[in-house]
Amino acid sequence: MLVLLEHIFLGIVQGLTEFLPISSTGHLVLFRKLFGMQEAGLLFDTMLHFGTLIAVVIVFWSEIRHVLLHPTGKLARLLVVGTIPTAVIGLAFEDYFEEISRTGVTIGWEFLATGVILWAVESMRRGKRKFEQITYTDALIVGTLQGAAILPAISRSGLTIAGSLMRGIDRADAARFSFLLSLPAILGASALQTVKLVKAPLHSSYELIPLLVGTGFAAISGYVAIRWMLKIISNGSMKGFALYVWALGLLILGLQFMGR
Repeated sequence: MLVLLEHIFLGIVQGLTEFLPISSTGHLVLFRKLFGMQEAGLLFDTMLHFGTLIAVVIVFWSEIRHVLLHPTGKLARLLVVGTIPTAVIGLAFEDYFEEISRTGVTIGWEFLATGVILWAVESMRRGKRKFEQITYTDALIVGTLQGAAILPAISRSGLTIAGSLMRGIDRADAARFSFLLSLPAILGASALQTVKLVKAPLHSSYELIPLLVGTGFAAISGYVAIRWMLKIISNGSMKGFALYVWALGLLILGLQFMGR
């Protein structure tokens, strides 16, 4: 039962924090260390990503369908251009990022940095460029920022939305492009993890139930987070998230200072 509850909890955390600008990896590292949870394993991490992938597909099915029907169209090309720098950074620094995520020693500072980025971009003038006006340069810059967000407590969605806003893209369309760009990134990460899983297959059928339940909760909470974030970006501000990650970062640094 405890294993099942842990999987449900981590699934909810993954789904919510993947799309809210507060860092999913940072929260997973934090909660696992804070509550003494054992590492869920590569398979569960892969399935959590699959759950969030389901959420993106459901919310943006019309755009995904358009890409599938027009694989050489502009949207498809933008996603390819934006994914290239993400993939290059991820593959080049994979071992380094995995070590940082495992130790969690820098996540306090990274949460603080995420807050600075969110607050700064919300203090800028709002852009008016629509989704159809997004350029390949925009995609390249946002994709590079997405690659930098591989650091555990730097929010991927926060950094890519911020990058789009700094490029003068309309708020709602900035969030839309950020979430669409997450699709190939999540697919790529899941593919790499799946390759690694060939060497470490699931041995016990007992693990299947908490695995599937955790994945389901990641999909549901991810769907809720995307819908909520789209409303916040369109009609609100991300400064509340900045305050949250600042408080979290300071708490973590304080605990680290006390040797915990």
